[in-house]
Amino acid sequence: MRHDLVHGGSLDKMRAAFPNASGPWIDLSTGINPWPYPVPDVSPDTLNALPTRDAYQQCRAAMASVIGVPADTLALAPGSELLIRMLPQIISPKRVAVLTPTYGDHAQVWRTAGCDVLETTSPLSLSSDVDAVAICNPNNPDGRLFQPDELEAARAKLAERGGWLIVDEAYTDLAPELSLARHAGAPGLIVLRSFGKFYGLAGLRLGAIIASEDILRPISNLLGVWPVSGLALDIGKRAYQDTSWQVSTRARLDDTRRRLDEILVGTGIKEIHGTNLFRFVECEDAHLIWRRLAERGIYVRRFSWSNQHLRFGLIANEAAETRLREALSLSV
Repeated sequence: MRHDLVHGGSLDKMRAAFPNASGPWIDLSTGINPWPYPVPDVSPDTLNALPTRDAYQQCRAAMASVIGVPADTLALAPGSELLIRMLPQIISPKRVAVLTPTYGDHAQVWRTAGCDVLETTSPLSLSSDVDAVAICNPNNPDGRLFQPDELEAARAKLAERGGWLIVDEAYTDLAPELSLARHAGAPGLIVLRSFGKFYGLAGLRLGAIIASEDILRPISNLLGVWPVSGLALDIGKRAYQDTSWQVSTRARLDDTRRRLDEILVGTGIKEIHGTNLFRFVECEDAHLIWRRLAERGIYVRRFSWSNQHLRFGLIANEAAETRLREALSLSV
């Protein structure tokens, strides 16, 4: 499968596939904040020395404070994607219900592990029939929201039978009130968090798992003595402690999302969903529109499972907004 159909973010391959595209390229294929947390000056020790346990604990404490959980219910990792792939080594469900559409790795890892995977639009309704349920909240790519009360009810049903509710909260920094982390450590609950999306530093590779000790212990053993780089620990700690940046960023993202919606509606796109980091749209012949945009140096996300949907990341400046408006007017 073409790599751009898997995750987006393949700008190198897009340049090769469309060598005559207008430049510079505008990459709207990911749901990553285009205004990353400003990286401060860091001590050379973060790169010259092995990460210390104290640095790990300080970053973990800062993250736990923002999320609102006890630090000992949280373990740091080099990104949440790795944690998704590690889960089959920790728990052994036979039947797993996975929300669809959603981040594709969730179904893929359980299918590779030999599980019976049920991809469904209503996975919580199967809580009494399966061994695990996996969802994203808010969901990627369509922005669907699940309320904490309905998730907690599903967790309780699963836990009664030794099952698991896996909640990928990669985008929950946009809407902290949705987080199920308030139930940190509850039986049957696994919450995954990502640093890179909201803070705009995906290349730093920082994430976390929130769960009970019987999950955190084997995860930590697999991750080893130095699970996260010293640079990630230092920058992550500072970003999580910077609450004023977090508040102003949520407002900025909301304003930019509104402008993007105006562009999309103005060019004839009516069905728009998503979050304040990406917009999921319905349109006719989406793959053709994707190609026409690519020929104009604009990279958006398409999907192998639908020719009626595209996903647009946020636009970082007025010049890019103008180019997208003009390109869409010629493509939709």
